[in-house]
Amino acid sequence: MKISGNIVDVINNEIFPGVIEVVNNTIISISKNTNTYSNYILPGLVDSHVHIESSMLTPSRFAQLVVPRGTVGVVSDPHEIANVMGVKGVEYMIQDAKNVPLKCYFGVPSCVPATNFETSGYEITEKDVEYLLENGAPFLAEMMNFPGVIHDDKSVWNKLKLAQKFKVPIDGHAPGLRGEELKKYASGGITTDHESFSIDEALDKIKYGIKSQIREGSAARNFEALHPLITKEPFNTMLCTDDSHPDLILAKGHIDRLVRLGLTKGYSIFEMYQVAVVNPVKHYNLPVGLLQEGDSADFIIVDNLSDFNVLSTYIDGKKVAEDGQALFELSSSNVINNFNCTPITLDGVKVVAPMDNPILRLMVAEDGELLTEQVFWNTSYQKGEEIQSSLDDDILKIVVVNRYKDTQPVVGFIKNFGLSKGALASSVAHDSHNIVAIGCDDMSLVRAINVIIDAKGGIVATDSNEEKLLKLPVAGLMSIEKGEEVAKQYTAINRFVANMGCDMKAPFMTLAFMSLLVIPSIKIGDKGLFDVNTFSFTSLFVDDK
Repeated sequence: MKISGNIVDVINNEIFPGVIEVVNNTIISISKNTNTYSNYILPGLVDSHVHIESSMLTPSRFAQLVVPRGTVGVVSDPHEIANVMGVKGVEYMIQDAKNVPLKCYFGVPSCVPATNFETSGYEITEKDVEYLLENGAPFLAEMMNFPGVIHDDKSVWNKLKLAQKFKVPIDGHAPGLRGEELKKYASGGITTDHESFSIDEALDKIKYGIKSQIREGSAARNFEALHPLITKEPFNTMLCTDDSHPDLILAKGHIDRLVRLGLTKGYSIFEMYQVAVVNPVKHYNLPVGLLQEGDSADFIIVDNLSDFNVLSTYIDGKKVAEDGQALFELSSSNVINNFNCTPITLDGVKVVAPMDNPILRLMVAEDGELLTEQVFWNTSYQKGEEIQSSLDDDILKIVVVNRYKDTQPVVGFIKNFGLSKGALASSVAHDSHNIVAIGCDDMSLVRAINVIIDAKGGIVATDSNEEKLLKLPVAGLMSIEKGEEVAKQYTAINRFVANMGCDMKAPFMTLAFMSLLVIPSIKIGDKGLFDVNTFSFTSLFVDDK
C-alpha cells in the first residue's frame, strides 16, 4: 500500500510532499517528491492518561468514538472498574479492547480502594499488582495515596517497589503537593502527574522529575492554565483527557480537540505533536508508530494544519476510520457487575438538628473543578427539627449509599449546584463507585437513588413529573450501546438537568467527584464526611461533640 500527501515529520520537524509505502503493518519507506497535495499525513494521536470507564462506554465502544478522531493509542488506568470488580474488571477491559484496532495500554491500578475510608467492591493487593505486572501490564497507574507515600505506608511502598522491579513507569496523582512533601513523593519513582492547577505547581513537580500531563476533560479542564508548559517544558509535558463523557467526544473530539486548542493559541504543529504524541510514546515505550521508516503504520490524514479535521485513520497499516466513521464492527460487549444493595426509605436521608441553631459544614462545588471548598452554614433550626435543603441559599442535600451491601446512607449538604427542583443520582462515583445523589427534597432524592438501585447502575435525573435514566449495566459504569446512542441519551439527561436549574457544563461528572476522598478539601463517602486536608473524617455539625 502507498499513501501520498504532505508528510509531517514530527521527529525532524519538517513538512514535505511524498509517498509512504506500507507492507503488512510496517512503514518500509518514506520518499519525497515534488507533487502538490492538499491533505497532510501525520502520526496518529495518543491520550497519555484516560479512564475509559468515564466515557460510560466499554473499550470497544470507546474505540468506535475516538478512532475516527485520529486517536490510535490510549494509556488507560482501569481503576474505576477495578474498584467495582477487582482484577476481574481489569481483565475484562483488556479482553474487550482486543476486539478493536485501537491500541489500549492498561496499567495496574495502584490505589483500589483509593483510601481505606470508603467501601469499594474489591481491593487490588500487592499480590494482584505483581500478578498484573508479570502478565505484561506496561505501567503502575496513578498513585493517588500520596499521604501513604509521604508517610511510608508499607503497602504503598511495596507496590512502588514492584513497579521499579519490573522497570515500568509510575503515574502520579498529587493535587497541590509542594516542597519537601513533593520531594518525598517523587522519591518513590513517580514520573507523571495530571493534577496540577497552576504553572508554578507543574514546574515544581517537573523539577523533581515528574512530567506534567495537561488535562482537558469533561469536568476538570486545565489547558487554559497550563498550556505555557508546551514551550516552557516541551519534553516534560503531555496531553490527556483523564475523564471525558461521550457527548463531548462526539461533538468536539478527543486528543484532536486539544491539538486544535493549541493551534488556536499559536503553537506550531510540531510543538503540539511533541506533547500530544512523541512524549507519551517515548515515556511509556509504546509500540505506536511516529511516522518513521520501520515504525508501525499508525497515522492519520487531515485536511489542513489549522482546522485539523481528521479525514481518515490508519492503525497497523489498515484504514480503520474515514469521514468520521469507524470502519470496524463489533458484537455487543459482555456484562459484568457488582451491585448488592436494596432500596432505601425516607428515614435513610433524614437529618435531625442535634442542638438549637446548628452550624453545618458545606461542600462547595465548582463547575469544571474537582476541588471543593469548605464553608459553614449558620442555621436557625431547633433541636429535633429535620434539616432540609435550602433552595434560596442554593444548599442541597447530598447522599452516598453503599452499593455493595446494605448500610445506613451518609447525608451531607452541598452548595453551588443550582438545582431548583428534583434530584440527580449516579452509580458513577469516584473512586469506589457507590451511589451518590443530590436533591432539592427528600422524596426526589429517595426516588432517584432507588431508580439506580433497581437498574443496578446508571445515571438519573428526576423531578415530580418525569425521570430520565441512562442505564450502565457493565459494573454500574458503562453501557453496552454504541457511543452515539449513549451520547444522545446523556445529552437529553443534561438538557433535562439544565431545565431543573443547574447550569453546570457536566453536572454528572462534577457529582461523581464529590465522593473522591483524595481531592481537597472536603468530600463525602459511604462512611462519612471527609476532610481531605487532615485525611480524616469530620462531623457534619461543627459543634457536634
